[in-house]
Amino acid sequence: MADVHPAAGKLASPDALTNVPRLVTAYFAGKPDVADPGQRVAFGTSGHRGTSFKNTFNEGHILATTQAICDYRKEKGLTGPLFIGIDTHALAEPALTSAVEVFAANGVDVMLDKDGGYTPTPVISHAILTYNKGRSSGLADGVVITPSHNPPEDGGYKYNPPHGGPADTDVTGVVEKRANAYLADALKGVKRIDYAKARKSSNVQAYDFITPYVADLGNVVDLALVKSAGINIGIDPLGGAAVHYWRPIIERYGLKATVVNEAIDPTFRFMTVDWDGKIRMDCSSPYAMASLIGMRDRFDVAFANDTDADRHGIVTRTGGLMNPNHYLATAIAYLFAHRPNWGRDAAIGKTVVSSSIIDRVAGKLGRKLVETPVGFKWFVDGLVGGSFGFGGEESAGASFLRRDGTVWTTDKDGIILGLLAAEIMAKTGRDPSQLFNDLTAELGVPHYARIDVAATGPQKNILKSVTPEQLGLKDLAGDPVRSTLSKAPGNGQAFGGIKVETDYGWFAARPSGTEDVYKIYAESFRSTEHLTRIQEEAKAGLARVFGA
Repeated sequence: MADVHPAAGKLASPDALTNVPRLVTAYFAGKPDVADPGQRVAFGTSGHRGTSFKNTFNEGHILATTQAICDYRKEKGLTGPLFIGIDTHALAEPALTSAVEVFAANGVDVMLDKDGGYTPTPVISHAILTYNKGRSSGLADGVVITPSHNPPEDGGYKYNPPHGGPADTDVTGVVEKRANAYLADALKGVKRIDYAKARKSSNVQAYDFITPYVADLGNVVDLALVKSAGINIGIDPLGGAAVHYWRPIIERYGLKATVVNEAIDPTFRFMTVDWDGKIRMDCSSPYAMASLIGMRDRFDVAFANDTDADRHGIVTRTGGLMNPNHYLATAIAYLFAHRPNWGRDAAIGKTVVSSSIIDRVAGKLGRKLVETPVGFKWFVDGLVGGSFGFGGEESAGASFLRRDGTVWTTDKDGIILGLLAAEIMAKTGRDPSQLFNDLTAELGVPHYARIDVAATGPQKNILKSVTPEQLGLKDLAGDPVRSTLSKAPGNGQAFGGIKVETDYGWFAARPSGTEDVYKIYAESFRSTEHLTRIQEEAKAGLARVFGA
């Protein structure tokens, strides 16, 4: 990570706040230049993202992408309802308007929050799975309009097919290609009707997202136990889509919980800024989470979610903000010991850049570990069929099965991961930080970090396809190399980079999709000094490959 901004962890100055009227005007007035690759529709692991200030998220993008989704649905025979969720970013409402105009014109039945409110990503996944249960035709799918934890000026648009999870490249590739064709042809062929007419049409229906999701929560987390134990919980929605879900959850289950901030403001002026001085609703960042961390002594356990509530940040009285990898390991150790109705063959899913403490926990539990490329889409099938009990990413996103061993969501759910922290404390009498310390006393202490290294476009392309033979490392930081991988061992899929492992540490390197850097994820089970040595030898090894 680069130098920390002097304002990190402090409230943003007024002059740093996004000019929302100007942002929204740019959404409607800006016209993307399809000759510029940066202004085309581009689906990453979480859909298309951008900002209207740079003509990377404008009305044209949403009209074209929505028509492309309509075309895809027609080709695949998807005739069920399409559930739409939005978060609290300023560009979410304009994008919703554009999407509804196109969906209605194409005769798609869309379900919108009945109160015109916000709907988290996991709630959309839950709604899709609930509707499709037992059906083989007339299947539902969904869209979530969110850029996740990105800054206030950003917008995002992602599609979840009938399995309820993130769309894979076989879907997004088709949608992306067709959307860009519509943009290139000045939106010719995009069907659209006036928004007021669309809202009055029979295709646009009001839907109660909150009640069924909240009513079902007790089937995935033991909230009766949390209530009986009187766990004092602090909750910060970070101004996001979950803000109106917490009151119904608290009331229905009788929880002793306080929502410390219920404000909704598209400038997110209540956020403390991130490490680089930008406002980012990143619940894994100690700078963005400074306010809740400062309240840690008021609660037994506290947690926050990002703006679409698919990520979690856990704050304990004894340890402050938990490292995401540490909480994943703790949650896995707890769940597989306290879910007797999960199948004995239910595996643990993790990404190649997640901590190896999870591998050691899996070994302790005697559970199969499945290591996948980055992206939650790799856990979808396993969660649907129950062959995965848990799937998690190092970026603080995870989901797990219901208590009876059936699927809950196939997208990340930060709400249940937060509530699980309270269940852990209710069941064990100890907070997640204390339980993680118990694990490391037995399994070793991980020293984990991610750094960015400057890289040119050609170097990034080399890294995407580098082979173990090209890298050729035999030793790493004083230990013999056990394996060098360019494909995830759990499913044999290329992860667009390289990973080198020893018995006491590892590193993985992947190019950034948006910046002129590559990312080195590294971990040592010896010391921070050993971690630094791993990072330096990783950079040196890759420099030799780039120079070849």
